[in-house]
Amino acid sequence: MKFYNRIDEITLLQRTKEQAYNEHSKFTVLTGRRRVGKTSLILRALENETVIYLFVSRKNEADLCSGYTKEIEKQLGIFVPAMDKFSDIFRFLLEQGTKTKFSLVIDEFQEFININESIYSDIQNYWDRYRTKTYINFVVSGSIYSLMTKIFQDKREPLFGRADAMLKITPFTTTVLKEILQDYHPGYTNDELLALYTFTGGIPKYIELLVDNKVLTIPKMIRYICQRESPFIDEGRNLLIQEFGKKYGSYFSILDAISSGKNTQAEIEAFMGEKSIGGQLHKLETVYEVIKKQRPIFAKEGTQTVRYEVTDNFLRFWFRYIERNRSLIEIGNFEGLSKIMLDDYPTYSGKTLELYFKQKMQESFAYRAIGSWWEPKGNQNEIDIVGVYLDDKNAVAVEVKRQKKNFKPQLFEEKVKILKTKELNKHTVESFCWDLADM
Repeated sequence: MKFYNRIDEITLLQRTKEQAYNEHSKFTVLTGRRRVGKTSLILRALENETVIYLFVSRKNEADLCSGYTKEIEKQLGIFVPAMDKFSDIFRFLLEQGTKTKFSLVIDEFQEFININESIYSDIQNYWDRYRTKTYINFVVSGSIYSLMTKIFQDKREPLFGRADAMLKITPFTTTVLKEILQDYHPGYTNDELLALYTFTGGIPKYIELLVDNKVLTIPKMIRYICQRESPFIDEGRNLLIQEFGKKYGSYFSILDAISSGKNTQAEIEAFMGEKSIGGQLHKLETVYEVIKKQRPIFAKEGTQTVRYEVTDNFLRFWFRYIERNRSLIEIGNFEGLSKIMLDDYPTYSGKTLELYFKQKMQESFAYRAIGSWWEPKGNQNEIDIVGVYLDDKNAVAVEVKRQKKNFKPQLFEEKVKILKTKELNKHTVESFCWDLADM
């Protein structure tokens, strides 16, 4: 699959590189979940440049350094003495940076924690000493978001405040998904667009797997995902164990509950056998950022009317179908897994269609507020999407259906009247039903 999008990110990386080469060294940090395309982005932005690319794998420090010296020799064309400490290599590179302009890229930077945590203090020490005397474009990236945030945003950490720029790389936009399908599956249906969004969450690597294997119809996507060798089968587990470590069990159960539609704390605790989970919910939201609280739009921050939602669309899908049907996978019944997914897809994708439209609205930059609305008490009327335009005078209320034939206009208008009375009495509100045709 060809390289798509990331125009703003490439522009920033290239501008920072020019500043590093013409003024003094700059330090850029990229974060983003695994498979989102951080490495491809960096190398694309720096193609045709001198790039020293160092990947931090879980080896001992001396083994890592042995490989690093060979890479430095290759890229700079100089003799590099044997070194078995990264601090010595970093100082050596900074000394080279006083007379040579180059980019230094360290991938999976957070893994130094598992090798020698003092490396961060050494980097801080030498960076502070050499930064203004050198011309290095220093870029680091990491896939474990909680650790990368701790390294660079915790005031107690040595590298706090050292980054000149921090970029969080996000999944592809809805516009890019359409562009990919147009290139590789012209004549695609909107249901196929929704399926691509549902099964991949817009993550470039997952899309690339489907594109390269030429499986872009719904049955073909599902058959590819539901096979013994499928990279999707263990992806969610690997992703989260990497993030959570040994304490992943409770977090898995919480995410499983939310993905199955139990989205209040009481419902999740009942799902887990009345176990108290307040602390875990807080960490999942604030430290790992894999769930978020949903309140009715216009509700105050402290309101107790809260629903939890998994923020990563791929993980929602993975828990719904892969993790929940682990017993089928264990006995090799991938045909059964495929049938469950295919039969349930029309139901499950209805919720994903709502998320798609919310994302599309966000990408339009036309709204000051976007959310769902529901009454916490009484009739508990609910509206799928409410958006308030930037002028704060006009708004939209939307019911989302896969097919308009299931829409009940009169019932919806009664809900909109209540919304106008309670929340939008000073706004002009247009009401719509959006379905697959509106994607």
